[in-house]
Amino acid sequence: MTSTAAVSAGTPGTLGNGSPGRPDGGRRQPGVVVRALIALTKPRIIELLLVTTVPAMLLAQRGLPSIRLVLVTLVGGTLAAGSANTINCYIDRDIDALMKRTSRRPLVVNGHGTIKPWEALAWGILLGAGATLLLGLMANWLSAALADAAILFYIFVYTLLLKRRSPANIVIGGAAGCFPVLVGWAAVTGTVSLPAVVLFAVIFLWTPPHFWALAMKFRKDYAAANVPMLPVVASPAVVARKILWYSYAMVAATLALVPYSGWIYGVFAAALGAWFLVEAHQLNARVAAADADAQAGSVPASPAPMRLFHLSIAYLTLLFAAVAVTALIPWGHW
Repeated sequence: MTSTAAVSAGTPGTLGNGSPGRPDGGRRQPGVVVRALIALTKPRIIELLLVTTVPAMLLAQRGLPSIRLVLVTLVGGTLAAGSANTINCYIDRDIDALMKRTSRRPLVVNGHGTIKPWEALAWGILLGAGATLLLGLMANWLSAALADAAILFYIFVYTLLLKRRSPANIVIGGAAGCFPVLVGWAAVTGTVSLPAVVLFAVIFLWTPPHFWALAMKFRKDYAAANVPMLPVVASPAVVARKILWYSYAMVAATLALVPYSGWIYGVFAAALGAWFLVEAHQLNARVAAADADAQAGSVPASPAPMRLFHLSIAYLTLLFAAVAVTALIPWGHW
C-alpha cells in the first residue's frame, strides 16, 4: 500500500497538500471533477463495446439504419456501459487501491480521491437512468430493458457475486459485455433473433481468452487483492490450455453466423480465426517452454501473454468490421 504522502505527490489532480484538484485547499477545480467522472466510466472499454453495436445494427437492418437511430443507440449504450463501469469502480474501490493497474483511479488515492464515493454512485445511477430513458423513448423499450439487464448483470452477478469468489468470474460475468449486440439488434428490429444470439456467443467466448491473457500479466495484482482470477488460482499451463479451448469455441461460433452473413463474411471469419488460433497455440507453446526452463533450473522467458491480449482487440474489431461491410454490400449472401 502506497503512503498517503506518496500518492498525493504523484497522482494527477492531487496536489502536495493531499487535496485533489484543490490548489488552495478550497473547492475542487471543475475540470478535474469532469475528467474524473469520465475516467470512472472507463472510456476505453466503452469504445470496444460500441465496436460491436453498429455492425449488429447493420446486420439486423441488412443495410444502414437511420442515422438518428444509430446515434441514439450509441449514446444510450455509452451511458449504460458508463453506468455499469462507474458503479463497478464504486464497489471495487477497496481492491483497486491494492492493485497497481487500478491504483490511480479517481476513487482510490488512499481515500483522498478526486471523487467522493457517494458522488460516484450517484453519477452511475444517473447515467443508467439516462440510458433507460433515451433508449426507451427514442428507440424502443426492449433495447432499454436489455441495456438495464447488462448494467444489473455486471453489478450484481459479476462485481458483487462472482469477482471476489470464483475463478469463473470472467467466464460468467463477462456476459455483461455481450449485451451491446442485443441492444443494437433490438433497437433496429424490436426483437432478438438467432443471429443476435450468435453474435452474443462470439463475444461471450472471446472474453475469457482476452481477459485471462491480461490477468496472466497482472497475476500478482489480482493475488494481492485476493481476486481469484484463473491465472491466480491455476498454473500458467492450465490457463493457456483453457485459452486455447475457448479460442476454438469462439472461432466455431463466428462460423455459425455464415448462413446469415454470407460466404464473404465466412472467408474473413475463417482467416481471422486462423490468425487468433495461431497466437493462442503460440502462447500455449511459450508457457510450456517456460515451464520446461523452470524445471531445468534456468530462468524462464516470459510467455508474453499481452501479445494475445492486444491481438484479441484487433481481432474483434476486424471481425465486426467484416460483419458490417458484408451487411452493406448487395452481394456475397447465400
